[in-house]
Amino acid sequence: MGKKIRVQRRGAGSPTFRASTHKRIEPSKYNLPSRVENGIAKGKVQELFHETGRGSPLALTHFEDGRDMYTVASEGITLGQEIQVGDAAQPAIGNILSLGQIIAGSLVCNLELLPGDGGKLVKASGTYATVIAHTSEGTLVKLPSGKSLYLKNECLGTLGIISGGGRTDKPFAKAGNRTKWMVAKGRVYPKSRGIAMNAAFHPHGGGSHISNSLRPTTVSRNAPPGQKVGIIAAKQTGRRKRRT
Repeated sequence: MGKKIRVQRRGAGSPTFRASTHKRIEPSKYNLPSRVENGIAKGKVQELFHETGRGSPLALTHFEDGRDMYTVASEGITLGQEIQVGDAAQPAIGNILSLGQIIAGSLVCNLELLPGDGGKLVKASGTYATVIAHTSEGTLVKLPSGKSLYLKNECLGTLGIISGGGRTDKPFAKAGNRTKWMVAKGRVYPKSRGIAMNAAFHPHGGGSHISNSLRPTTVSRNAPPGQKVGIIAAKQTGRRKRRT
């Protein structure tokens, strides 16, 4: 009888596969002042933190009404810098405006997918989106993936690029460094291939070490955890056929 495979053991919620979230500081999201005078609310950057598992610094902004906000830091902001929030804010690095008020061609980050959700898009270190145009459907934004997306004009965005852009240029150099990084992010590392295992330990196991799986590697989306491995609910596998 084989042991439970990785997806079964991870789903049980044991500490081995659980992210160490107790080391994290605060969620990164917009927490804006309730009172905005003349279209602008002002705050100051109080501190820049390093958070475990996060590639960019976390900035603490303190507003005049006593409210604190933790967001990913834009490249170039400094301690004590004034942050403006509102549609009448200056188009400067670190200021927060509605997408409908940002000039086309500007670089933005930490975008809201829906108004009021606190910021969901473009939060990884060194990433940025570009405001393409303002249309009747909303604001057209080009994301780091190259995909263009229409967002509502009321969605908030921060001017600038997420800091920490050179982080990925430095190699890990040792497997131990990469292991610590993966543990901080709650990832599974290292991962063994299913075809490298025995048949008792994985649905793809068995056979020679150079062969493919002895079973089909496509499974239903509704498959149970011990079977749900490989290509999940694939519409198509292999090379695409040339259309004439």
